[in-house]
Amino acid sequence: MPILAKEPDRFPNDLLASEQAKLSRWWLLYTKSRQEKQLMRQLRELQVPHYGPQIEQRRRSPNGRIRTSYVPLFNNYVFLCGGDESRYQSICTGCVQKATEITDVEPLIYDLTQISELVDIGVPLSVEGRLQPGQQVRVKNGSFAGFEGVVIRRDQETRLLVSVRFMDQGVSVKLDDCQLEPLGSAPEPQGSDA
Repeated sequence: MPILAKEPDRFPNDLLASEQAKLSRWWLLYTKSRQEKQLMRQLRELQVPHYGPQIEQRRRSPNGRIRTSYVPLFNNYVFLCGGDESRYQSICTGCVQKATEITDVEPLIYDLTQISELVDIGVPLSVEGRLQPGQQVRVKNGSFAGFEGVVIRRDQETRLLVSVRFMDQGVSVKLDDCQLEPLGSAPEPQGSDA
């Protein structure tokens, strides 16, 4: 089976920066397994605004060739921008199992914009599930200067977690401690009964 070329991950291309994104309702669509791209194709045909971030994934085939594919950053999730009619159209595609309205739109657009910018930079991203409380930070310098997120530590490395608060998921990128500046105080340790 041939590997398909990269397809658009949003419609329209300027969705996250548009006035429509700020004024419209947003939905988190939970898709059937491996139906994210099919849903986005159908939504594009219907001209329904949506966003489903994709990242490049390289793998070596059994015969040694490098294969590049584009996979959804968040498995089984696509974000839909629009009212009840748009939600109805998405459900009628047969790709959606559940649609949940996102009521706090401003933080969602901020989070999705940061994730979109990280994807555009092309750095390796790791999907992080079930966020744990941590220090809020802003990157001071380097190619990530200005990005905000939560610091998480894993296997002796510091990673900046840029999250989609509504989903309790996000992406992380490896950074050095010296690149980060705290935003506010560190959270209290959990489970310490003094």
